Formats: sequence, C-alpha cells, structure tokens
Amino acid sequence: MKKTSQKSSINLTIAIGIGLVLGVVFGLLMPGRFEWALPVIDLVSSVYMNALRMMIYPLVFCSLVVGIQNIGSVSATGKIGLQSLLYFCGTTLFASLLGLFLPRALGFGKGVTIEMMDAEVEATQFTSLLDTVKNLIPSNPVASFANGDMLQVLVFAIIIGITCVSLKEKAEPFVKVTEAVNDISVKIISVVMYFTPIGVFSSIATVMYANGLDTILALAKTLLVLYITFILYMLIVYGGIVKFIGKVGVREFFSKVMPAALNAFGTCSSSATLPISKRCADELGVPNEISSLALPLGATVNMDAVSILMSFMIVFFGNACGVEIDLGMMVVVMLANTLLSIGTPGVPGGAIASFAALASIAGLPAGIMGVYISVNTLCDMGATCCNVLGDIACSVAMKETVKLENK
Repeated sequence: MKKTSQKSSINLTIAIGIGLVLGVVFGLLMPGRFEWALPVIDLVSSVYMNALRMMIYPLVFCSLVVGIQNIGSVSATGKIGLQSLLYFCGTTLFASLLGLFLPRALGFGKGVTIEMMDAEVEATQFTSLLDTVKNLIPSNPVASFANGDMLQVLVFAIIIGITCVSLKEKAEPFVKVTEAVNDISVKIISVVMYFTPIGVFSSIATVMYANGLDTILALAKTLLVLYITFILYMLIVYGGIVKFIGKVGVREFFSKVMPAALNAFGTCSSSATLPISKRCADELGVPNEISSLALPLGATVNMDAVSILMSFMIVFFGNACGVEIDLGMMVVVMLANTLLSIGTPGVPGGAIASFAALASIAGLPAGIMGVYISVNTLCDMGATCCNVLGDIACSVAMKETVKLENK
C-alpha cells in the first residue's frame, strides 16, 4: 500500500513538473499567437484556485480542532504552538539578515539605471504589540472565515479545540461532526489534487503572458542570484533542519514535498497550497496533531523567503537609486522586515504593501514601487515555494522535538 502511495506521489510530481514547463512555454508563446486562449486559460486557473481555496478554512479549522482533541492536553497544544512560533521567527530573522548582506556584498544594483514607474500602493502600517494581540481574538468568527483572516481562524479553532478537551464526553457530538467535515475536506482535496497539473499549467501561463520574455531577460541576473539564494537557503537551512532535527533524509524530504513546492511555485499562494502541504507532511510521517497546527500557522507567520526578497530588493533599489543603506539602517530594515513579513498574507502579491512600508523606511523614492510591482510575481513564485518547504520542514522537525503520548 505504501509503495502504491509513493508511486502515485512520484507520478503526480512528474505531471505537475510537466504542466509547469508547458505553462511557461505556452505563456511566452501566447502573445500574438494564442491570445484567443487567454480567457480559457484564465478561467481554468481561477476555477482551480477557487477549488483549493474553497477547502482551506474548513480543513484548517476542523483539522486543528481534531488535532487538539487527539493530543488531549492543553499543555502539549501550547508546546506545539510555542515551538512553531520560535522556529518561524528565528528563521525569518536569519533570512532577513541574509537578504540584506548578500546583495550588499555583491554590490547589486550599482550602475543600474531604473526608469521610475508610478504606482499607488497603500503601505502596511505598523501596529503596537497590544493591538496585534487584541486583533487575534475574532469578535465575529464568521467574518474571520469570510475575510480569510488565517490568524483569527487559528485562534478561534484553538479556543474551540481546548474547550472540547476540557468538556470531554459532553463535546463528543461536536467533535464527531468536526471529524466528519475534516474527512470530507481531505477527500475533496484528494480529488482536486488530480487536477493540479492543469491548474499549475494555467496559473504559470498567465504569469508568463503578463510579464513577457523582455521583462524576464532584463532582470535575469538579479532574478538568477535571488533564486540561487532561495535554493541554497532551502537546501542548507531546511535540509539541515530535517536531517539533524527531524531525522529524515534530505533526498527523501525534497522528493516527497515536491508536489507542494511545484504547486506553490505555479500559484504563488502558500495558503492555497496548504492542503497539499498537509498531504506531504502526512507522507513524511508527521502526526496530524502537529501538522494541523504548524502548517496553517506557518502559512501565516513563516515568511522566510519573503523576508529575503524584500531585504534583497531594498538593497538593490538603494544601490540603483544612490540611496545609502548604512549599518544602522540595515538593522532597522531587518527588524521591520521580520515584523512585516510575519504579517504578510499567504496570497499572490501579499508582499507588495509590506515592501512599500520598507521602502519608505529606507528612504527610497516612491517611483520604484511601479518597477517592483512589475517583477513581484516572478520573484514571488520562488519565494512562495521556499516558504511552503519551510512550513513542512518545521512540522518534520517537531515530529522529533514534540513527543506526544500514545493514546
């Protein structure tokens, strides 16, 4: 049975990879030749993304409630949540530091002439720690689901799950319904998975069509180094975490997470990839009690690659515009970047508002936002892929660091 599952996973990974490559080629060939297909491609992409998003919040809520119920302990639940937060905050801070010093050391952006483009973007505003904590508690849980506020949904699910543990048999009818909805959600996601190669093909084709070959070639050097940084970060940092802490082989890890990685790359959405990430974590032997909390939390809080991306671009645009980013400013940008990236939504384009805030802090001209927006999706594809692998790596590590009692 396990061999059949592994073979199915490998076949799906190959199919997604083929869909990705064909989507890139088709998207670049579309202008002037296949533009008639754009409405159809856009329709398929939208249907696929909606099918994934349809089950994100039911799956997250029910999986978390069931997971806490299976843990059966408030202290163990708190331990999983605390370890996840410490992991994500630590890696994000390191990623921000790497994104600042690497392009500075390489002198990226020096001698580059940037043609400013106008773009109105509302920058992300800092809120106090007290306001952040206050907003974690949803005054209207239904609105939290409707508005896609993942943190509030997580907090609401944790409150319900802990309450069910304390009520024990009195909460059993609700827990059984939740388990049934969770099973239904998993089944639907399993069916949607079969259409992932088509969905990735359509998503990446629209991205390539919108940006075009000229834009890609003009930024090829910067994008190449950025992607090399992402790849090295995944191999060294995440590979080291799963090998030395999670006790899972690096090759095994990357082979089993490939469906989630490719889907994240094609859709630019860690939230939409969440159901696939859950399935990959299951194949890596991560208990549901851990993955049901660590993965949704990671989709919201873990933004390592976004942190690398924003720091990278701040230094690049600073050098190109002649704005000195000294050591003191680098420290400020690093800390602000860590806070802003943690609050970045796990959806396409979620980092744009955060970058606008960082650019303002660093004293960069407002005109760079138009340039950044034009290449954001190309950068965001690799960043989302990296973030998703970081979420799964955390859950694999916690499989060893959090010892759950066998029931």
